[in-house]
Amino acid sequence: MVVKNIAVLFSGSGSNLQAILEKIHNKIFNGVKIKVALLICNNPNAKGIKRAKKFGLETIVINHRDYDSREEFDQALVDEIKKHDIDLSVLAGFMRILTPVFTDNIKAINLHPSILPLFKGANAINESYNSDMKIGGVSVHWVSSQLDSGEIIAQKSFARKHKSLKEWEEKIHKIEHKLLPKTIIEILAKGK
Repeated sequence: MVVKNIAVLFSGSGSNLQAILEKIHNKIFNGVKIKVALLICNNPNAKGIKRAKKFGLETIVINHRDYDSREEFDQALVDEIKKHDIDLSVLAGFMRILTPVFTDNIKAINLHPSILPLFKGANAINESYNSDMKIGGVSVHWVSSQLDSGEIIAQKSFARKHKSLKEWEEKIHKIEHKLLPKTIIEILAKGK
């Protein structure tokens, strides 16, 4: 059986990490077993570390504050990922802007809480909510050296319909928890 290993990088609560672990970790799709083989977090206090432990997985903490530059931090990420036989790295709420040190050496996808190319960056949820857009949504894209600008792989939108900011954010997270695992399966088990 073919086994495809993924690395998941996260910074916070790990809700998307949990969706990946519940929906695809150690499961078989089209004869391909997808395994979460590496977890990396840049925040030693992230709640996602506890979520991972519930699945019997340890997280490697690489704290960006321990490095003098973004490039040094990114090199530490690259070095760790290359120690493992990783087929795809997944940025699931990984709140760091990555340099070419990472983007030129690691095949990675990113989850973003807006319909790209609109509302790039860390404030996408608030910016999209406060815009005149009649829809919100989620994008999964290939990671490139330009922030939130890599080729879009998948998107899912929803209608505004008088949602409060809290409802808007909840809808985005609900879509994220479905779209990211589905996209990983499509890339690794369906050859997209």
